[in-house]
Amino acid sequence: MGRTGRPAQGPGPRAPARRRATYTRPHGVRHLFAAYDLAKDQLYGHVKKTKNRSKFLEFCRYLRSLHPMDVRIAVVCDNYSPHLSTKRCQRVATWAAANNVEIAYTPTNSSWLNRIEAQFTALRYFALDGTDHASHKEQGSMIRRYIIWRNKHAADERLREVVNRANVA
Repeated sequence: MGRTGRPAQGPGPRAPARRRATYTRPHGVRHLFAAYDLAKDQLYGHVKKTKNRSKFLEFCRYLRSLHPMDVRIAVVCDNYSPHLSTKRCQRVATWAAANNVEIAYTPTNSSWLNRIEAQFTALRYFALDGTDHASHKEQGSMIRRYIIWRNKHAADERLREVVNRANVA
């Protein structure tokens, strides 16, 4: 990338300009809160500016709204701090207990045990690899469109192949 902040020229004379993976992010990053419903084979996701307990609980409330209150749901999380309840902040545990939700955590450095990780592989493969979005809005739109497509084509052979490859790895 040049000093202007513009992407470097592609490898050939007609190749489009590309950004390196380490390009400057003057407008920050966005965070994907995602859930995978094993029973329905559906993926849910929200793209947010920040990733904190309040946003995590907002997403959990959305997930809870998808099921009747008498149905207990389980949410499997990694050990990222917004997911955890601490001595100082019990909001996640308190909300879960009051809303018939069980929150389970994968062991440290074992996020691969979480079934959603294979779905992230497919998201990257089909929607993000080789892209260079002009804005966060454009990238968020691409992710949302992929989730809609993925849920409509959950039985698609190409999708299954990518997910199964990721499950084995």
